[in-house]
Amino acid sequence: MQLKRVVITGLGAITPLGNNVNDYWNNLVNGVSGSAPITRFDASKFKTKFACEVKGFNPEALFENKKDARKLDLFSHFGLAAAIQAVEDSGLDKTNIDKNEVGVIWGSGIGGLETFFAESTGFAKGDGTPRFNPFFIPKMIADICSGHISIRFGFRGPNFTTVSACASSTTSLIDSFNYIRLGKAIAFVAGGSEAAVNEAGVGGFNAMHALSTRNDSPTTASRPFDKERDGFVLGEGAGSLILEEMEHAVARGAKIYAEIVGGGMSADAYHLTAPHPEGLGATLVMKSALKDAGMGTDEIDYINVHGTSTPLGDIAESKAILSVFGNDAYKLNISSTKSMTGHLLGAAGAIEAIASVLAVKHDIVPPTINHTIDDPELDNKLNFTFNKAQHRVVRAALSNTFGFGGHNASVIVKKFVK
Repeated sequence: MQLKRVVITGLGAITPLGNNVNDYWNNLVNGVSGSAPITRFDASKFKTKFACEVKGFNPEALFENKKDARKLDLFSHFGLAAAIQAVEDSGLDKTNIDKNEVGVIWGSGIGGLETFFAESTGFAKGDGTPRFNPFFIPKMIADICSGHISIRFGFRGPNFTTVSACASSTTSLIDSFNYIRLGKAIAFVAGGSEAAVNEAGVGGFNAMHALSTRNDSPTTASRPFDKERDGFVLGEGAGSLILEEMEHAVARGAKIYAEIVGGGMSADAYHLTAPHPEGLGATLVMKSALKDAGMGTDEIDYINVHGTSTPLGDIAESKAILSVFGNDAYKLNISSTKSMTGHLLGAAGAIEAIASVLAVKHDIVPPTINHTIDDPELDNKLNFTFNKAQHRVVRAALSNTFGFGGHNASVIVKKFVK
């Protein structure tokens, strides 16, 4: 069977660095940090008092009737907004397309955490009489954002949500890619959203000792591959990509950002939250993505790494890169855009895939900011693109996302040549 080619024809982003793709990309390239003291709730008694929040976002603008915004959790607000941007960018909404052939595959690691927390604590403060919002369940469940997106546009193709912790939205891209190349759909709205900057999210990750506690300097707290890194910075938002069958996109004259050529998935099978110390799962997933793409290690120019700024994770991932790429690893640019966006959990893969696509399109590698001290446990001959963006030809980029439970996913995009 001849597999169909798949291209990316639309992008949308709601991020701590901006609520559209242009602002997000410009701030990435300029090394801007999205981290600041938390405004969403009173964090004065929490170990971590800062996060990478989305700023200036108005969910009511998504609806003709502003009251309808109350029926959605914030993670769905973010997701719907990013999807609307991506669909409009792609021109699918202006195309006479068979909507039975367009699907939505969305990722979220947690779903409506804010709704769950508010409803549960509200009940706990009462007299035991069950008083719950009728939209409690429809707002909370992780699959609901994909439903809202399909309803907004009338897309009746395959519709579901991938849940693989921080790998969730990369998994959504891989699933969408596979459905299209197997001829089961023409196009997909893919991506992911997360909204965990609330008491439950920050408190829960603090209890795991996963978050940075650099409260005296929030903007420099996310410092992947730096010796003094002390945990990740929690982020929120959404990213959306339109994946489309190549011949269909060309025939309708669509703008094509890049081609998606391979994806890999693996499991660490090691620990619930810690990576394998030698990066075995990360090694396997990158090898799988390269094999799927039919590419050699010498054909990749940039890796957007998972790079969360945790002591163990950054070391394991760098070991995996050396294991997979060998001497070619020293020709790569490597960067962690989480140094600027924080960690968007289930939405991380989508916004990082967008960064990888734009690196390929513009031949610019965004930096890993906040580096001050080399870590002797890392091979510092690797080019981590510290502190300043670098211009270079980016023929192809690989994007890594790894999640609690040992879930790993990697996707490869390259310059489109018909």
